[in-house]
Amino acid sequence: MTFKNTITLMILFIIITFSSLIPQSQARLLLSQPENPKTPSRFSFPEAQSTILPEPSEFFSQELLSTPLPTNSFFQNLVVGDGSQPEYFHPYQIKSSGSSLTLCYPNRIPTENFILQNFTADLTISTTQDDNNQRHLVSSFNDLSVTLDFPSSNLRFFLVRGSPYLTFFVYNPTAFSISTAHAITSLSSTAANQKHTLKLDNDQTWLLYSSSPIVLNKSDPSSITSDEFYGIIRVALLPGPEHELVLDQFCACYPTSGEAVFKEEPFSLDYRWEKIPKTHGDLLMLAHPLHIKLLQNNVTVLEKFKYTSIDGDLVGVVGKSWVLKIPPLPVTWHSIKGVQDKASQTEIISALSADVEALISTPISKTDSYFYGKLIARAARLALIAEEVSFDHLIPQITKFLKDAIEPWLDGTFSGDGFWYDGSWGGLVTKNGALNEGADYGFGVYNDHHFHIGYFLYSISVLTKMDPTWGIKHRDQAYALAGDFMNLNSTLDAKYTRLRNFDLYSLHSWAGGLTEFADGCNQESTSEAVNAYYSAALMGLAYNDTNLAAIGSLLAALEIQGAQTWWHVHQGDNMYEDVFTSQNKITGVVWSNKRDAGLWFASPTSKEKRLGIQVLPISPITEALFSNVSYVEELVSWTMPVEGVADEWKGFAYALEGMYNREEALAKIRNLQGFDDGNSLTNLLWWIHSRG
Repeated sequence: MTFKNTITLMILFIIITFSSLIPQSQARLLLSQPENPKTPSRFSFPEAQSTILPEPSEFFSQELLSTPLPTNSFFQNLVVGDGSQPEYFHPYQIKSSGSSLTLCYPNRIPTENFILQNFTADLTISTTQDDNNQRHLVSSFNDLSVTLDFPSSNLRFFLVRGSPYLTFFVYNPTAFSISTAHAITSLSSTAANQKHTLKLDNDQTWLLYSSSPIVLNKSDPSSITSDEFYGIIRVALLPGPEHELVLDQFCACYPTSGEAVFKEEPFSLDYRWEKIPKTHGDLLMLAHPLHIKLLQNNVTVLEKFKYTSIDGDLVGVVGKSWVLKIPPLPVTWHSIKGVQDKASQTEIISALSADVEALISTPISKTDSYFYGKLIARAARLALIAEEVSFDHLIPQITKFLKDAIEPWLDGTFSGDGFWYDGSWGGLVTKNGALNEGADYGFGVYNDHHFHIGYFLYSISVLTKMDPTWGIKHRDQAYALAGDFMNLNSTLDAKYTRLRNFDLYSLHSWAGGLTEFADGCNQESTSEAVNAYYSAALMGLAYNDTNLAAIGSLLAALEIQGAQTWWHVHQGDNMYEDVFTSQNKITGVVWSNKRDAGLWFASPTSKEKRLGIQVLPISPITEALFSNVSYVEELVSWTMPVEGVADEWKGFAYALEGMYNREEALAKIRNLQGFDDGNSLTNLLWWIHSRG
């Protein structure tokens, strides 16, 4: 099998390759508002001098260091530590060590408490010019790809997510080698020496395509070597002998990068790839199950062409671009059905009066950004509930509490902590977090930013709704907070990276920050991620910013879809093996290479905590997150009984029970003696009585 129009292809590649040296760290924003007098000024929090953050210049090219850099990216392991932990690019794990790159088509290992993708060095690509003391450099990145350069090896790898081929460019005539942890049972080549078949003793077959003829020789039982070569190499695992013609057919058209473009009308996300050849040729990519669910009819789906994955089967899709249509998510301040019954309103008002009295008489003792944020969001919930049940005379007391609690974080006068700006990576840290990795639950190393700031945005949004004058006064600070994880375009706000937490290929967020993990990126609490984007949408409503409201709503909708796909466990849906689904109704932590029943703070046996961390905080958006009532009933039944469990965790199970067993759940809630920091008796009663 040969590449068509080889000379034309190479000319096009050289043109595009040199143009790609221009920094491409941020994708375009298509939903940005033009600059106008209403646009917030670029408020800056005080500059931080962090003593704990890694140095980005070790892995990013000089051209990228002047731009904000990602801190929860899909290639995070490649730019922290020594850069040698693997990352998952669907369908391959990629690992870089020295000046060589190793790829693995992972096996799934399922147990009762976890499902793991193991890493094995299936193929390692290196050259005779390797310098093991020199690391790779990220020369460009965007939503769907990252480009790794190995200067000492004359190699450039286009790591495009969802590509069944690994594509790399040998940009100076160089001999390279491919080694494996297995034994090579056979090596065969076509007469033109542009397609080669490599069979291993683990039953894997790999296909190698080259843009011009290349001679490969088996040098020992576990490696092959090449003559000097200049051009493009594409390597693909053959998922089954019946699929070889598919890989042959599409090997000549390859992507070099890809971006995700937001569209407000219709509610959609478009994937667009830069590819070679630019004007013709079909692009073969892989879609995970949520892609397939949302994918529109502008592409051809090869339903039988599949690779296995921790995220479910990856299915072949042929098309120059994809359109993902997301079901619209209505963002509301109050419950959808409301509290109609007079007796229900009376009970809520009684609890509300007691909770507000306790609120104004008890100053917040927490100083960390996470629990402080939960406490002010709890107070903001009381204000909205008071509005919903028409008990407005309590609102001024709550808004005064919120002003006194929030303003010190916005004006830099909070004595215990505060938000600061880190210029090395481009984002917010806390004063304490800049000096101590463990402070503020890792906020200083960019852990859980959307969780923490989401609570602040919720409170600011509610306060702005109740007191627009206050909102206008503090608008710049509010947008500076939101920009940390909601920024879409560095040309409009050069202080923040694009969508710090949300993964536009996986279609959900990651939370781990600049920390190296063997299993890759991770996120525990999807409900807090949903809350973050929901809160951003509410902030858009509060400030009459249709752009922010639309983007927040779209991201919240996708986060919900992601949670329902990968965190909510359904036996028999073929997502996870029976040994796992028979014991689990909800995951604890989702990793890019693992599914874990345990939590960061609890073992797999703590079912009530696992349920609670995927429910909190309870607000109107919770109804959309847990819209499948039959699943909710299974989840609650799996969690119960909750004897011996702290009341603060029982409340979340009882809240979900109230979706199908209202009276019994209500009786249990009335007997609770304690509540989560972000929850209250008022909030639980509101939830139950607004179920209709």
